Amino acid sequence: MFKWGIIFAVVALLAALLGFGGVAGISAEFAKILLIIGVVIFALSFFFGRGRRTLP
Repeated sequence: MFKWGIIFAVVALLAALLGFGGVAGISAEFAKILLIIGVVIFALSFFFGRGRRTLP
């Protein structure tokens, strides 16, 4: 998720620099959504991971 979020953020930045406002806005929204989903999935996997691990 982070990879795609960063890709969309770069596309939004390049589109904004070239003057494509609509594409930049849509790409920025997709980047924001993907980064938020990535952070939520990371937090959930961190807190509800594999459970307690025991040493052999």
